[in-house]
Amino acid sequence: MGFLDSILGRSKPKAANLDALFMVPSAAITLQTTLGLAPTGDGSVCYRAAAGAGFDRTQTDVLALLRDAADAPEVDVSSDSFGFTWLQVHRDAEDTSGLCTDLHAVNTGLEAEGFGPALLCSLVPFADPSGRRVGLVYLYKQGTFYPFAPAPGRGQQRDNLLEIQVRDALAAELPVEREMSRWLAIWGAPGL
Repeated sequence: MGFLDSILGRSKPKAANLDALFMVPSAAITLQTTLGLAPTGDGSVCYRAAAGAGFDRTQTDVLALLRDAADAPEVDVSSDSFGFTWLQVHRDAEDTSGLCTDLHAVNTGLEAEGFGPALLCSLVPFADPSGRRVGLVYLYKQGTFYPFAPAPGRGQQRDNLLEIQVRDALAAELPVEREMSRWLAIWGAPGL
């Protein structure tokens, strides 16, 4: 940060720490033992697709990287009503480590080609036998996680109690977003 930036009150945005995704398998054990929430085997990365051949090539390369692996996961790409692209990975529910490795590869692949600013978040969903679902959301631009729990059968309402329980259970394990105004609702996210 330069002298002029400090005088004008500008600050550098916090850099993403994509390696934080590798903390999720440990957090998954905590969620399972404390709240009965198990990984679903799904995960996704949300980004704003750029127009042009460079982005198309990068996305094709990322998809090929995932699909050509020896233990290749199932991969889907979809768009939501807000114009964001969701690259969803499906693995066995027991393979949270492999899932997080896949999500990390997608994020780093896009970032390495200069599309880091287009990344919004990564999502790892969890569910319990009663039907409660919660997504552990990694905010790329903040380098932090937060829980998002849609309330089952209540339209676009959140299960705030579950979100707080997840936050408290994982506070010692993950960099949790303390600013609750950044806990964005991601209605219709794949896997939730």
